[in-house]
Amino acid sequence: MDKVSSVTGEIQCRPGCGACCIALSISSPIPGMPDGKPAGVRCIQLTDDNLCRIYNQPDRPEVCSRLRPNKEMCGETMEHALAYLYNLDKETQP
Repeated sequence: MDKVSSVTGEIQCRPGCGACCIALSISSPIPGMPDGKPAGVRCIQLTDDNLCRIYNQPDRPEVCSRLRPNKEMCGETMEHALAYLYNLDKETQP
């Protein structure tokens, strides 16, 4: 079950999901990936159990820090989140 903040209404990340760290392209440098990463490529900072090694670290890309989970994006499963985020990435390409 998703945890929802009573203040912001935002949901918290589903532990072990990692969909945003796989599906989205990131154009800014990531530690270990100086050229960013293309959509569909697993971020080098994503652990085997799908947690971010650099969460809350100053070298975490701004795009990652600004992304906020929500029910529409995350759905109930990682598969839903991956499909939604692949589509979002495709629709926002220049």
